[in-house]
Amino acid sequence: MAQHFLLSSASKTISLPQLYELEHEDVELLIKQVRWKDNGGNPVCPKCGNCEKIFSIYTRKQFRCGDKQCNHTFSITSGTIFHSHKKDLKSLLISMFFYVTSAKSLSAIQLSRLMGTTYKASWVFLQKARVALEEHNWKEKFSGVCQIDGVYVKYYVRPENKIYNRKDRRKVYKPNKRVVISIRQLDPFGKGAIKTKVFILKSENAEEIKNIVHKHVWYGSEIHADENTAYDDLAALYKLKRVNHKIEYMGDNGENNNQCESFNARLRRAFTGQFHHVSTKYLSLYANEIAYREDMRRASNGEMLNDLLYKCLSANASSELTGYWQGNKRVAERLGG
Repeated sequence: MAQHFLLSSASKTISLPQLYELEHEDVELLIKQVRWKDNGGNPVCPKCGNCEKIFSIYTRKQFRCGDKQCNHTFSITSGTIFHSHKKDLKSLLISMFFYVTSAKSLSAIQLSRLMGTTYKASWVFLQKARVALEEHNWKEKFSGVCQIDGVYVKYYVRPENKIYNRKDRRKVYKPNKRVVISIRQLDPFGKGAIKTKVFILKSENAEEIKNIVHKHVWYGSEIHADENTAYDDLAALYKLKRVNHKIEYMGDNGENNNQCESFNARLRRAFTGQFHHVSTKYLSLYANEIAYREDMRRASNGEMLNDLLYKCLSANASSELTGYWQGNKRVAERLGG
């Protein structure tokens, strides 16, 4: 049996002791090189784009644009998802390391215990990381061979204590029940899925699934799905192949949705072992995070850390998370595609 990737030396290219040994100047240089890599790590004004004449304000660890028409003062994280952050840069980097090295994600309560911060600060940090991942999700349409499947979440109903008060939980109305639809593009060389997109729906229905697939998958692509009738309409514009899970997990011609089932399993384990409770308003962020972890399953922890750092530094400040605990929250859930 082949060795699991996480057990190999290739998966571990950076360690926690290495991060602790870094000085503040080293961390600052690293973040500069990631954020302003197109300018050789030299600061660029986020307001006017000036990169030729930038002054350093050493006492405040800030920069000032030399353009007289701009004269904007900014820091190394100004205008990014970590705009107005309270943590020092080294703590941010170590928090990201804990985040990317957790195979089934990381809960806010666990991060708060690891970093010695409050639960509120840890929750906002993790949400900002998830927003950055969602902002950099795959924009192009999928092609080739794709798999599609859905997994239901948030449907558990706690039974009553007394047996005579218990109801058939299959018939109990579940207002927060949602289905996470995943579309995964397969690698043409047979190395599993390489791209994943997720969508939140209230039910696995034909109309919404058809609209999502038409928007995100090129016509004529080959799609593998299970026997659910919600995918029947896709046969008109795609090469639809079905697998009946009551009979088999893979058809005679190789049709299956095993890569989607892998995503479903990781999502369920994250909900059971890490998150425990997820609001429907933020369900799309959590689902997209699991999709990211599936796509990066063969990347080393150093690669994942650099990738997350880049995405956080190139993502805009979130209007839904700045001042979250003061009442500035997301007002509605994100449904559909």
